[in-house]
Formats: sequence, structure tokens, C-alpha cells
Amino acid sequence: MNSKRVVVTGAGAITSVGNSREATWRALVDGECGIASITHFDASDFRSRIAGEVKNFDIANYMSPKEARRLDAFCHYAIAATDEALDHAGISKELDGINPERVGVLVGSGIGGMGTMEKQAKILHERGPTKSSPLLVPMMIIDMSSGALSMRYGAKGPNFGVVTACATGSHSIGESYWIIKRGDADVMITGGAEATITPLGFTGFCAMKALSQRNDDPQGASRPFDAERDGFVMSEGAGVIILEELEHAKRRGANIIGEIAGYGVTADAYHITSPSPGGEGAARAIKMALNHAQLDPADLDYINAHGTSTALNDKFETAAFKLALGEENARGVSISSTKGATGHALGAAGGIEIIACIEAIGNGVVPPTINYENPDPECDLNYTPNTAEEKDIAIALNTNLGFGGHNAAIIIKAYQP
Repeated sequence: MNSKRVVVTGAGAITSVGNSREATWRALVDGECGIASITHFDASDFRSRIAGEVKNFDIANYMSPKEARRLDAFCHYAIAATDEALDHAGISKELDGINPERVGVLVGSGIGGMGTMEKQAKILHERGPTKSSPLLVPMMIIDMSSGALSMRYGAKGPNFGVVTACATGSHSIGESYWIIKRGDADVMITGGAEATITPLGFTGFCAMKALSQRNDDPQGASRPFDAERDGFVMSEGAGVIILEELEHAKRRGANIIGEIAGYGVTADAYHITSPSPGGEGAARAIKMALNHAQLDPADLDYINAHGTSTALNDKFETAAFKLALGEENARGVSISSTKGATGHALGAAGGIEIIACIEAIGNGVVPPTINYENPDPECDLNYTPNTAEEKDIAIALNTNLGFGGHNAAIIIKAYQP
């Protein structure tokens, strides 16, 4: 069963720095930042007034206004990213030539239709229960991204929604990997989508004091691993990849752009928001992924870190790399957090960042950690500060950690026949 190989044949992204995979990658390499003052709502009374908003996005380019009104924005982003990913994979939206019963969808969200929930709660409060939309529940629930995508393309294989906060995208991809490995699908559409730049979303994170308050310097606010980091910057968007069983991809002549080699998933069992001290939970996930991939720590060329720009995450994630890989290997591998550029897209982060790994492998470039200016003695590894570096990359690791103590690690490598 586990001898099946799982490859990547397509990718699509909607992010704060670009509305496509290629635009996002160019921006990451160039050190561009998608963070600015919030325009989605009046944030003047909030502690944090900056975010990584998706820009110049029009869902009318993808579906009719009537269809769009029946879906929350997080589903809009998922659809746009998936359309691009399928096109990149050479798969038609009608799945021509592919058995739809062997095509699954697992595109999760950390929070789901928060914008819809806010709007309908306001209607309930101001106008009463008879004025609520009959679409409230289907627009709000997190699994609707997977459901809507299956209906759009006629995909009848395994279909559900993973919810593990900021680890959602990574867990979605990892579970899709196992679905193909065990033989339940030939193709999986997978990743994450998020649209939570809303008053309620900001109220919650501001109350936790989790967000950066560098409101006068939005471009410099997300600064992973930097000693003067003061919180993460919320962003939005979607990252979706197409996974295929290798022989299926070869039969249809697909262009293979990477191979998922290992997946690790663990729990801290420690605290609702803080990683476990010393990063032991994340370290176990990394070790699990390496074990599945039958790789040694020294084999890693690049790590796209969770790197949220929060005090605890960056410190404990650094410790996790040392614990999982050993001090020497942790110091020798190239690391970066692309959240300095994109902000933190919560449940979409894993999908967006695995695409960064794919592009890093394909282009031989390590994208930088921007805004890294002040070394932190507790974050003392090679974070590729501020400038991209050319490097042959055969094997990459992506890590993402979520509230609730959820840890995910995915290893992706260059495809070798």
C-alpha cells in the first residue's frame, strides 16, 4: 500500500503579494511585502490596523454574481487558486479523461466564513430572526470550500474539511497524501483558504495581544525571528496544489513539479495558544516526516518555517529545529519565513508555503525572511535575511503550527523518476 508515490502536478495561489502562483513567487524572491493599512473595514478603533489583504481580486472572473453570492470569500479564494492549480496541472475543469470518483478534495480553513457570520449576526440583532439568510449555515461552515470545489469540478472522491487553526493547510495536504498512498484516490485537490480580515477576527486577535501594533510601519511589521518582533500580521488568501499518484500522472503525461516524501502530525498537549517549551511537539512532527521519507536531517536543503513573528513561536520553533535535526544540521540548513512578506494567512498558510517550497526547488532559490534586522540570541539559525539566495534545493521541509497544540511537517523533494 505505502509503496505508492505521491507527486505534485499543479499549484495555484491567491495571496497578499499576488493573485497567482507566479506573481506570488516573484514577490517573495524580490522581498516585496503585501502588508498595508486595512481597507476591508474601518479599523481606526483597533489596536492593530494593518493586514495582508488580497488586492484587485474580482470573483466575477471565475463565476457569475449569483453563484458568488452563495459562497463566502474564503471559498472565492479557494476557487480562484484551484482553477489556476488545475490549469497548471493540465487538468480541465470538467476532469476530462479522469475518473471523477478517483478525484478528491481536501481544502480546509482555520476559521471559515467569519464575514458571513458577522453580517448575519448583525441582521439578527437589528432586524430579527426572520430576516436571516437561508444561506447562513452553508456559507459559514468550514467544509464548504471542499464541498463547493467538488461541485464545481464534479470531483466525487474523498471530500472533507480539516480544521487545525494555522496548521490547517499543511494537515489538509498531509492527509491528502495519505489518501492517495492508501489507494482511495488518484488525484487530490488540496490546500487551505482563509478570509478573516473582518472586525470580529481582529477583535479576537487584538484581545489576545497577538497582532503586531506597528501601525505606522506596515511594511516592517511582520518580522519573523527578529528580536523586535511584536506579533503576527493577519493576512488572507488561498494556496492549492494538485497531488497525484505517480503512475496516474505519468499515464496522462503530466508535468511533475515535486514529490511529497513525508508527513508528520503531532500534538503539544500543552496550551491553547503557546507551543510547548523547547518546541518538542514540532520536533516530533519533523522527525515523523523524516522517518516516513526515509531521510536523515542532513538531507534537508531548505526549511520554510512557520515563523509567525510572535515572541513564543519563533523562539520555540528555532528550538524545535535544533531538537529534531541536531545543532549542526539546524545551523547548516537554509531557513526562511515568507510570512514577513505575505503576513500570516492562518489556515491558508500551509498551502501557500508548500507552493513556496515547490518554487524554491524548481528555481534553485531560497526566498528571504524580510525585515530581519535585529538578531535574537534565542533565534540564532540561518534565516536567509532580507535577500534571496541561489542554492540547489533537492529536499525541502515546511512546518506549520496551530492553536490547540497542532503541529504539521511536510517534506517535499524534487521529482526523480
